[in-house]
Amino acid sequence: MSLSQQRRFPRRETSVRASRDFVIGVLTEWRLTPLIEDIRLCVSELATNALAHAVPPGREFAVQLSAADDLVLLEVRDSGDGLPAPREPDDKSCSGRGLYLVTQLAAEFEVDHHGVGKTVRVTFKKP
Repeated sequence: MSLSQQRRFPRRETSVRASRDFVIGVLTEWRLTPLIEDIRLCVSELATNALAHAVPPGREFAVQLSAADDLVLLEVRDSGDGLPAPREPDDKSCSGRGLYLVTQLAAEFEVDHHGVGKTVRVTFKKP
């Protein structure tokens, strides 16, 4: 059986917390609580990046969770330019570790570019 839930968030600082709350609620409803901490951290990083780098004023970003078979898929879609790319963390830098952490926690990481915007897709294996 395949499950899917999506929610849109406005370009506001409070949307990062709201996106974390959304995934916690969905994963709890689906009884996938062992994945909550990893997916909560990943959605927090991806939502923060969307707000900081990709969501133009007056626009929104979307978070979608899907589950089927042995995988859970987290997608964050925005309407901004640019393609995020994970990089090795620099010991001296105070930022730039978010996507690196996401790639370490997820089974797969990919970015799909659209005519307008992109979707960052992260896959997790069910416990």
